[in-house]
Amino acid sequence: MEPGNSTKIPEFLLLGLSEGPELQPLIFGLFLSMYLITVFGNLAIILTVSSDPHLHTPMYFFLSNLSFVDICFTSTTIPKMLWNIQTQREVITYEGCIIQMYFYLLFAGLDDFLLTVMAYDRYVAICHPLHYTIIMSPWVCVLLVLVSWVLSSMYSLLQSLMILRLSFCSDLEIHHFFCEITWLIQLACSDPFLNNMVVYFGSVIIGVVPLAGIVYSYSKIVASICGISSAQGQYKAFSTCASHLSVVSLFYCSALGVYLSFTATYRSHTSAIVSVMYTVVTPMLNPFIYSLRNKDIKRALKRFLGMETSRKISMLLFPYISPSHPLSPCP
Repeated sequence: MEPGNSTKIPEFLLLGLSEGPELQPLIFGLFLSMYLITVFGNLAIILTVSSDPHLHTPMYFFLSNLSFVDICFTSTTIPKMLWNIQTQREVITYEGCIIQMYFYLLFAGLDDFLLTVMAYDRYVAICHPLHYTIIMSPWVCVLLVLVSWVLSSMYSLLQSLMILRLSFCSDLEIHHFFCEITWLIQLACSDPFLNNMVVYFGSVIIGVVPLAGIVYSYSKIVASICGISSAQGQYKAFSTCASHLSVVSLFYCSALGVYLSFTATYRSHTSAIVSVMYTVVTPMLNPFIYSLRNKDIKRALKRFLGMETSRKISMLLFPYISPSHPLSPCP
């Protein structure tokens, strides 16, 4: 293989989950369904939180931000995959690959940081309830989200710039459904040592440090819950963390599975299949986990859907009456 300069690379080949043409319609339908569920499920959470004044609290502010990030996270990879299947073309341009990788790393890092911020929020609410409104003031919540965006942007920008310095060989096949950074480094003809070091260092900053923060927060939470004398009080305190703990477990277990599958099965579709849990299934399940296990979200969601249904029915029955008209059923 002859090495070539990275600026002259026209395109990469995304081989996807399977090269069998008979499976492509099934994969297309499955991923289109999961993508739509992810978008509409997380959008429902955002609209519900924004429309209900009772949910204008730090916990639900962070939840709505997490839902927005999950929509963006899946939108960086799935639409391109669906387009390739529909057009029966497996290519992505060099520039498009770098851009996709940048936004993928950006929103993956944001997911990580927001889950850590939400764990800190639960820690303050349970361990310091009397000072909760002071510690988690609106400007502090905005600052925490802003810092998460800045750190994730810097991380993804650094990784993207490091990829730009690499030269690639004639073998440009990526055994994945998106431009995953470890695959790009494996395809490079130039020395990837510095890139690998940056990836490992970034993984510690983006993965290990936030996880340590989450573990520390929950260790304090568990100690505080154990100090509550009544079983009802313990259950109530733990129930406020159950949804977040489920999402954290799903997120980190699937991410660990992706890492282990890639190191053990290089140049196979196994790592791509496992990464579906991390990139698609987890963002899709988050709205269900929070809505099914959270009474406030369920009540607000019912009110929101009921309000929208009532408005649509009134528009069908009274299409020519203004909402401000005295005869209008919707004040």
